[in-house]
Amino acid sequence: MLHVINTIIPIFTVILLGWLASARGLLPYDLLGPLNRLVYYLAIPAMIFRAVAAASFHAHFNVYLLIGTVAPVIILFAIVLGACLSFRVHRSYCGTFMQGSFHGNLGYIGLAVAYYFLGTNGFTQAGILAGFLMLVQNIFSVLSLQIFSKRPDSGHGFLFFIKKVMGNPVVISVIGGIIFSFFELPIPGTIDRTLMIISGMALPLALLIIGASLSLKLIQSHLRPALTICILKLLILPSIGLLIYKFFRITPELFLPGLILLAAPSATVVYIMARELDGSPDLASASISLSTLISSATFTFWLGYFG
Repeated sequence: MLHVINTIIPIFTVILLGWLASARGLLPYDLLGPLNRLVYYLAIPAMIFRAVAAASFHAHFNVYLLIGTVAPVIILFAIVLGACLSFRVHRSYCGTFMQGSFHGNLGYIGLAVAYYFLGTNGFTQAGILAGFLMLVQNIFSVLSLQIFSKRPDSGHGFLFFIKKVMGNPVVISVIGGIIFSFFELPIPGTIDRTLMIISGMALPLALLIIGASLSLKLIQSHLRPALTICILKLLILPSIGLLIYKFFRITPELFLPGLILLAAPSATVVYIMARELDGSPDLASASISLSTLISSATFTFWLGYFG
């Protein structure tokens, strides 16, 4: 349990520092966009590519673990879709509500927890799983918003899906890393050292950005739906994963990377997609902020029980 506390408290202390820095004007709102793009398009992909490419794919890939990590997203998507249609929730709320319930912040928080709690080997396995999970999350997030879009003929078709999924820099870095890992291709020393330097700023800067983006006002105005999203994302989704892991008799030592990814709070891209595809940006911001705060407790629970 001490290891869990020593992992979770520092991570969320850095997030808190990001919020305080924003409140004090050290991280102004206009700066968050460029910093976020720097982390999203450069630092996180460099870190993941380096970790995955240097590992043995055959030693870290487990098809049953992959099924147990990806299937919960599809199952929860179907459950929440049925609930939204049955209770006739407002269209703009439905798409955002759905994607917020299963689209996790893997690149910024999930992988950070995996790295600091599990070390290099666990992080590598989490990185491989994250690539596949991001593909599924992005596909079903766009689908969720498409189903309830006010403009069903807006032209967001198959090519839009491909752009959103394959345009994700983290997904691209994972695919590249898997290719290097699968064929055991060496990374030249100069390039590896460059990637190591760039990777060093990935997680600390990502956590500061998450903290600076928290919105307490929107949490208050959308508390009930945001809290429901948190229950689905932080408790129900990992629980479905656990049931599948248990069905395949996967031990905690193997499934912890997947469980950490499933237990990650709602992703910041939920807000971006809500703006692009007629969702509810305010609900997205509220659910992202609230789930990030609550995840400090739920991560402690999951890791304390199974770690």
